[in-house]
Amino acid sequence: MFRPWRWRDEHTNREAYYDGTKVDAPFNSEVLEDVLMMKSFGIPNGVYWIDRPWGLGKHGYDDFNIDENKRLPNFGKMVKWLEGEDQKTVLWIAPFFQGKMAEEGTTKGYTLAGQVSPASGNNFPMVDLSNPDAKAYWQAGIEKLLKQGVAGFKLDRGEENIPDDGPFKIFDGRTIRENRNAYTPMYVKAVYDVAKKNRGDDFVLLPRAAYTGTAQYSANWGGDVGGTQEGLRASIIALQRSAVMGYSSWGADTCGYNQQLMEQEVCGRWLAFSAFNPIMEVGPTRNVGFWNLPREPKYDATLIALWRLYARLHERLVEYGHAHAVEANKTGMPIVRPLFMADPKAKEAWTNWWTYLYGKDILVSPIWEKNKREQEVYLPAGSTWKDAWQTGKTYKGGQTIKVRAELHQIPIFIRAGSKIDLGDLDREWKESVEIAAKKPDLAAMQAEVKKWFAGQK
Repeated sequence: MFRPWRWRDEHTNREAYYDGTKVDAPFNSEVLEDVLMMKSFGIPNGVYWIDRPWGLGKHGYDDFNIDENKRLPNFGKMVKWLEGEDQKTVLWIAPFFQGKMAEEGTTKGYTLAGQVSPASGNNFPMVDLSNPDAKAYWQAGIEKLLKQGVAGFKLDRGEENIPDDGPFKIFDGRTIRENRNAYTPMYVKAVYDVAKKNRGDDFVLLPRAAYTGTAQYSANWGGDVGGTQEGLRASIIALQRSAVMGYSSWGADTCGYNQQLMEQEVCGRWLAFSAFNPIMEVGPTRNVGFWNLPREPKYDATLIALWRLYARLHERLVEYGHAHAVEANKTGMPIVRPLFMADPKAKEAWTNWWTYLYGKDILVSPIWEKNKREQEVYLPAGSTWKDAWQTGKTYKGGQTIKVRAELHQIPIFIRAGSKIDLGDLDREWKESVEIAAKKPDLAAMQAEVKKWFAGQK
C-alpha cells in the first residue's frame, strides 16, 4: 500500500497503443500500456487500481462479473501477470446492487428503505447492511472478485443518495436518519470482513467516505477534488486535517479528478506533494498517460520525468511510511504531522500551514501556486534541519527561511541525526529527464507479455 499506485477512471480496450503500435496482446490495452511504459521508464508501481466500469451492464458493475469480452480480457491471468510484475490489483466497488442481483435483492427486501432512484440510476438500489442476509448476499459478490486474485478495493460512494428523513426504518429497527452516518462504517466493515476471510491480512480498502469507526478497517483517499492549483491547495490541507482526525493513511487524487486541466505546473507540483502522502496514487489523467495528453505537448517528458523522480523517492520511503503507520495504529500519532504538533508554542507553526512533517524526521513544504519559485518554510525548534537538495547545507530550527524551488523541486528537509538518506536528488532528476525523452518500444515489450501468456496453463 505504501508503494506508488496507478489508475485510470475508465479503461478502454483499444486496437492501438498511444503511439500507433498495434495491440496484439491478451490483456486490456490501457492496463498494458501503463505497466509497460512505467517499467520502461523505471517508474516503480505497487498497486494497479481499475475503476468502474469493469463489469457487465450499463454501469459496468452487474452482479460482480468481470466483462472479459470487451473490457478486461483474461482477467484472472492479467491479475497473475501483474503479481509477477510485483503489482497488486485493486477494483472499484460501491454499496449497491446491479443486474440480476438488483432484481433479487429488491424481491427479498434486501434494499435500503426510503431510497428513491436518481435519474442516473447510480447508487441504486443500496444494500441494507443492517440485514445479515442482505449483507451476506452482497458480500458473496465481493468474494467472487477476491477469488480471482483481487487484493483490495476502492470503496466509492457510501455517502451519496442515502435517505435521511421520513418514516422509514432499516432492518435492525433504526430510523433512516440514524442510519445516515452509521452506514459508512457498516459498508467498510462488511468489505473488511469478507476480504479478511479470503486474504488474511493481505489486502487494502480505500473508501472515499469515513465516519467514526472506519479508520480501524481502511485507508482513505481525498475524493473527487478539482485538478486546479486550488484543488492541490485543498489536498494539502485535507491530508493534514485527516491526519489529526485519526485517518492517518491517506492519499490525494494526483493531478485532480474533476476539472482535469492537466496543466504541467499544477500536475508537476502535485506529483511532488503526493510522494509525501502515505498513499501516492497517480491518475486518472483523463484516462490517458503523461505520454498522450489532450493538450500540447501530448508527450510531456517533463511530467514523465517528475513522475519517475517522485515515484522512486516514494518507493525508497516504503519502510519509513510503514513504520510510522504501525506507530499510528498503536498510539494515534499520525504519519503526517502539521507543524503545530512538533512546535506548538511557535506562532509560525500554526500559520505556515503548507509545511508539514512526513513522519518524525522529514519536513516538506509543497508549493501549490503556479509560477512560484520561492517558498517560506518554518523549521520546528529543537532540531537542526538538513536541506535535501543542497547537501551540506543545514539550518537551526525555530526559524522561517526562504528557499528556492524550481518546478522539479519540493522543499525537503531532513532532521539532523536521523538515518534518512534520500539519495542524490539532482542526479536522479537529470537521469529522469534523459530517460523520459526516449519513447519506449511497445512492440518489443508487448512481445514479452505474449510470450509469458503463451506459457501459462
